[in-house]
Amino acid sequence: MAGKKIKVLVSAGPTREYIDPVRFISNPSTGKMGYLIAEYAKNIGYDVILVSGPTYLNPPENVKLIKVESAREMEKEILKHFPKVDFLIMTAAVSDWRPYRKFKSKLKIKNRWNLKLVPNPDILKSVARIKKKNQKIVGFALETGNIIKNAKKKLDEKKLDLIVGNTPDFFGEGKKSTVYFILKEGKILKFKLRKEEVPAILFNLLSD
Repeated sequence: MAGKKIKVLVSAGPTREYIDPVRFISNPSTGKMGYLIAEYAKNIGYDVILVSGPTYLNPPENVKLIKVESAREMEKEILKHFPKVDFLIMTAAVSDWRPYRKFKSKLKIKNRWNLKLVPNPDILKSVARIKKKNQKIVGFALETGNIIKNAKKKLDEKKLDLIVGNTPDFFGEGKKSTVYFILKEGKILKFKLRKEEVPAILFNLLSD
């Protein structure tokens, strides 16, 4: 890609799926991984768009920040900008399900109640359908078991170029966790890393 400025699209953070105006389904993602990747990409001279779910982080300087809340909002922005970028790096912890409806008023239910959920869109599958030959897509797979097997399955099903496999230990700050970098060619690299060390390895692999 010499001779042109590489454009990178990064997703980060959790999504929120509202039940009513004050309650939502989400997860503990801080968004730190995506923000670190966006900052690193900017520092090495890439143009960066960061699509972020709700976080308390300050965005990196000179990065275009697009704030979203729900999975469907994130999908809309990713699909809008993906055709114009070279790399898509999906670190966001996107909710798999959402309530079948959002109630307009705060629910006053005090006894047992069944909440009906419906699947959210699979953003990586959506972008795989429109991916061009010169584009690369990176996914993240957080697993509680069979990390390599499950990450490889996700890589194949969603036509990724690289997937980063980790465990819930990675939710913490400043501690090292086992991380797998799995390439579509079959190569697997295993490291014990802090989040801050991931971006350099990631972009070295993408530039090979």
